[in-house]
Amino acid sequence: MRHKAQILLLLMLLLVWVETNDNYQDGIKSRRDERRRSKETENDEEQEESAYDGLDSIRSKAIKIVPAPDLSKSDDEKWKGDSGEDDEIDSELLTEPAKWIQRMIAQVEGVEQDLLRDTDDEKVDSREEETEEPTEPEPPRELTPMEKQALELYESGLAMLNVTRPNKQEAYQMLQRAGELGHSQSKVLVAWAQLLGSPMSQDIEAAKQAFQEMADLGVPDAHMGLGFLYATGIGVNASQARALVHYTFGAIGGSSWAQMALGYRYWSGVTVTASCEKALDFYRKVANKVAEEVSLSGGQAVQRVRLLEELENPGYNSGILDNDLIEYYQLLAEKGDVQAQVGLGQLHYQGGRGVQQDHQRALHYFLQAADAGNPIAMAFLGKIYLEGSDIVKQDNETAYKYFKKAADLGNPVGQSGLGLMYLYGKGVEKDYSKALKYFSQAADQGWVDGQLQLGNMYFSGLGVRRDYKLANKYFSLASQSGHVLAFYNLAQMHATGTGMMRSCPTAVELFKNVAERGKWGEKLMEAHIHYREGRLDEAFITYTLLAELGYEVAQSNAAFLLDK
Repeated sequence: MRHKAQILLLLMLLLVWVETNDNYQDGIKSRRDERRRSKETENDEEQEESAYDGLDSIRSKAIKIVPAPDLSKSDDEKWKGDSGEDDEIDSELLTEPAKWIQRMIAQVEGVEQDLLRDTDDEKVDSREEETEEPTEPEPPRELTPMEKQALELYESGLAMLNVTRPNKQEAYQMLQRAGELGHSQSKVLVAWAQLLGSPMSQDIEAAKQAFQEMADLGVPDAHMGLGFLYATGIGVNASQARALVHYTFGAIGGSSWAQMALGYRYWSGVTVTASCEKALDFYRKVANKVAEEVSLSGGQAVQRVRLLEELENPGYNSGILDNDLIEYYQLLAEKGDVQAQVGLGQLHYQGGRGVQQDHQRALHYFLQAADAGNPIAMAFLGKIYLEGSDIVKQDNETAYKYFKKAADLGNPVGQSGLGLMYLYGKGVEKDYSKALKYFSQAADQGWVDGQLQLGNMYFSGLGVRRDYKLANKYFSLASQSGHVLAFYNLAQMHATGTGMMRSCPTAVELFKNVAERGKWGEKLMEAHIHYREGRLDEAFITYTLLAELGYEVAQSNAAFLLDK
């Protein structure tokens, strides 16, 4: 009996164990299911967050561009575009904005369309993704012989345009051949030359077709070209909506002109809601590029000639030197007049007053004057050798020699040059105390480079105690002489509130000033030359382009030509 009881007890314990084990296994399975569901939920949340991040990115890059409807038109006419056809961009924007944004952003940034679509059917388990071996990037595709030839022609043409005395005709012939071989950027450069009528014959229709073809490939400067045509109605029916679309894509792609056009529109509230911060963002991007390209010369002078004042006021001083006067100075210089040699050297070194930069001629005149013992010429020779160019190789030893001779004679340009060499350790051991001494001597004589570099030293605390008030003082003094980097540094201080109360409007004005001192400022003089030669169509389009970029004098001159 006792054995039966023991066996019964053993069976009951076994039954309890089996049931407990089943419950335990069920619990494990349940917890696994919960973890799996939690993991899936987490993955879904991550994908949802990723999707929202993507949308935020798209929203930040897309501008609301729905134009105000024309109340004088019927509902069917309000959204008509070129040739009475429905405006494809505007209508899609209104009916399917998400699809429009996806398509346009994908075109500009090269994003695959399928990456912007719903990919629920292609979801991959995150655990599998974590275990995938990283794949090495594919090596770049080797260029075909035709592509290599096109690239060589493009680079040669561009190099020819970037020298101080460019042969534009030959350069654009190279670019045209490169474009015919399929080089996209060459096609765009040629299209701009055809649109502006310089240095190629004006052909607006060919320019429009090239812009459209290259914009379809996502070339930023081509989007800028189309934006300009739609903004002004040149060669197409005007459409501010389309203009803003193309300006936006050009700006996203890095086109400086498109960034300036949008900066001006946001600054002035033209076809968009005025926004100081957005204007600041666009102008700062362009100013950063200009500041990087500015050398010790302080940037090229921009000639701002007002056609109306020139017409109505015979005594109006445009600042442009007459060719006869330049020839007279050249005659004096060749006869040994040192002051004429120095003046012509500075004129060709800096550019402006109707004279293009020409470092070859500047070097010629400075060498003549330096041989006669002129300290200004010696100092500018030091600048030329310190910078280096396509005319002379950079040479610290020669630069130091000329700077030292000029500084010993009390010349502020030479003193500032020595300060730079000691500040950056160019050819000499870096010495902040000597740099401060020479910059102070130059600044005391009113030399702009000395003032600028003193501002830099106090701003950064190089060899001195950091002092933003003194930095602001010296930057302001340098800006009064028109130094681009002085404007740029002041703009940065106002934009960030460094050493002063932050002021967005002041920062925008300063960044705008810097942006307008880019190399494209030369086109103001080109437009004036077209006007004086009677090429009014070319003058008008060039002034209109610069007006779109925000040049106030170009806006005035374009309006003047429209009234003629």
